[in-house]
Amino acid sequence: MTNLFITRTGFTATAAFCLIVLANVQAKPFKTGIAGAKKTDSTVVKTAAAGETNTVATQSKTSAPAFTQQLFTKKIFTNLNVTGDSVATPAPASDPFAFADFSWLNGNNRQDSKIFDSKYFTGDFTVDVNYTRSNQNPIDNTVTGSTALARNNECTISFVGLGGDFHYNNVRGRFMTQFGTRATEVPRNDYSGYRGQYNLPDAYRYLSEAYGGYHFDKWHGINVDMGIFMSYIGMFSYNNFENWSYQPSYTSDNTPWFFNGIRVQMFPTEKTKIELWFINGWQSYAMFNKMPGLGISILHRWNANNSFISNNYYGADVAGAAGVYRLHTDNTWQHQYYNNPKAKGIKRAAFTITGDFGIQSGTYSNGSAANGVGKFSAFGDSASNFISGMAYNRIWFGKGAKWGWTIGGGFLHNPSRYLSLVPPGGATDKWITDAVPGAKMDGWDASTCIDYNPNQNITIRVELVHRYMSIPYFNGTGGVSGPSGYQGNPASSNNPNSYIPNPYNYATGTYANFTPDLVKSETRGIIALLVRF
Repeated sequence: MTNLFITRTGFTATAAFCLIVLANVQAKPFKTGIAGAKKTDSTVVKTAAAGETNTVATQSKTSAPAFTQQLFTKKIFTNLNVTGDSVATPAPASDPFAFADFSWLNGNNRQDSKIFDSKYFTGDFTVDVNYTRSNQNPIDNTVTGSTALARNNECTISFVGLGGDFHYNNVRGRFMTQFGTRATEVPRNDYSGYRGQYNLPDAYRYLSEAYGGYHFDKWHGINVDMGIFMSYIGMFSYNNFENWSYQPSYTSDNTPWFFNGIRVQMFPTEKTKIELWFINGWQSYAMFNKMPGLGISILHRWNANNSFISNNYYGADVAGAAGVYRLHTDNTWQHQYYNNPKAKGIKRAAFTITGDFGIQSGTYSNGSAANGVGKFSAFGDSASNFISGMAYNRIWFGKGAKWGWTIGGGFLHNPSRYLSLVPPGGATDKWITDAVPGAKMDGWDASTCIDYNPNQNITIRVELVHRYMSIPYFNGTGGVSGPSGYQGNPASSNNPNSYIPNPYNYATGTYANFTPDLVKSETRGIIALLVRF
């Protein structure tokens, strides 16, 4: 639903010589950390995620467990503590973002240790289960317009991730499985996999992350990775264990969860990360045209209470329309405005503000010479743009800050609907047909939730969310699958993950025996259990 960036006087000739030698000592084997894009008094450790940084909490700001110390330690002595003519304990360069506690950030991991951790591998395991019920109570128990939710009025396994990080001699790698409803929901939103052969949606659907890379001991670290990795555009993490709320606002749910390609993460200072992307496209397994997607992410945390990230993208992501280009910028400021762990009531409070702006512009063929050439433009009658925002506020309270309350929401303006999550079932074809340049789409949402976190491995969440769209978009009582709620004829669809129950008649604009029931709003409750080791 998508980042960065000692000396004392009195040196003797011997000390100066030692300084030169030690400055060229190479690093010990680098170890990647636990990852969660885009969460106790603690030290923060940057993981290999692509956008907003994940954190690993520790018990103090001056010492960390062995596995966190190895994550981003530069291990090249750039300075020495000197007492008189003798050399004292060398002072290693600081790890990125380890100067303060950032465990409060939305989209970050709050854990301070991993159960499965060794010299060569750090394990990671998540189970995400939910129950949700809509006021529309659709006959086919289907949720539309969400990647966090899939089934209504049922206990649903949304995400099971099993994997972790390998690390040896600066070589790094990470894989994470993807089982549950997300293995169907996320691939169906990417049409690029149907270009050519070998069925990429099926080849990749059970992987949420899979990449290998190398860590260079320069500055405060440089990572070069290749494969599938999280994008963290839209602030929220793909792993709901790391988020303040369960159903993200439109800004997050309609922007990329992952990229497939190459990324370069550079940490010029302990407070800054700069990340470059050379990728197949906008949350795409394959490339829509001939041009790859290009991007840059800049993350800066100037003190313990503030984090700002800017993600920026350029690519050609309209299938078969190489002349249509996409620009997008995503920007988030997170601010902790209260922190008093010893207080009897509220322990901590923070808010986030996110703003996005994007456009599609260019010409494309309408399919034949008779139909002529179509056009996308940033504004006007053929407008194709994306303007959205969201804001959330969270407080932590109770003994050990084990309770949390979040309230927030956002808005969406997306004429031409080019970033919308396409409704499934019988609603798919008509939605795509209607998504022409200038087609209207405006919406807003609001939510609130209560969390209980007995320990660092489990979250129990109860949430209420209301969503509105200016056009029929959410699943109504009649559903989108068929008159009985069951799929009529799955074989009639070319896309096995977007079944069309009855043949669509383009002349009349209707289905032979069934019309999907889409409505403009829904209110739903959510109960979620999230466990992570």
